[in-house]
Amino acid sequence: VQLVQSGGGLVQPGGSLRLSCGASGVTFTSVAFDWYRQAPGKGRELVAGITASGRTLVMPSVKGRFTIARDNDKNTVYLQMNSLKVEDTAVYYCNADGGSDPAYWGQGTQVTVSS
Repeated sequence: VQLVQSGGGLVQPGGSLRLSCGASGVTFTSVAFDWYRQAPGKGRELVAGITASGRTLVMPSVKGRFTIARDNDKNTVYLQMNSLKVEDTAVYYCNADGGSDPAYWGQGTQVTVSS
């Protein structure tokens, strides 16, 4: 399994970013994906998830602001982040199929929300 993330960066509060996670080495249409984040000094927390059939789950802390989606033709999962807040600052990771092996995790993408 290989997950390659892109997107992220520095944005002002209220701004938007889109993260991408391209997957290879898996039968993409059969796999669920999650986005996690880890802020400095904190544990990794679930942000959003999407099942193989496209059902989504978004955690209360980001509900109404973040959206998860998948493009099965491009083998890519997205996290659209709108109305970003300073507290959204973290390293964001995608995960495939709930796997704990490092191969099931993307490399991480820094998102910094600051004025």
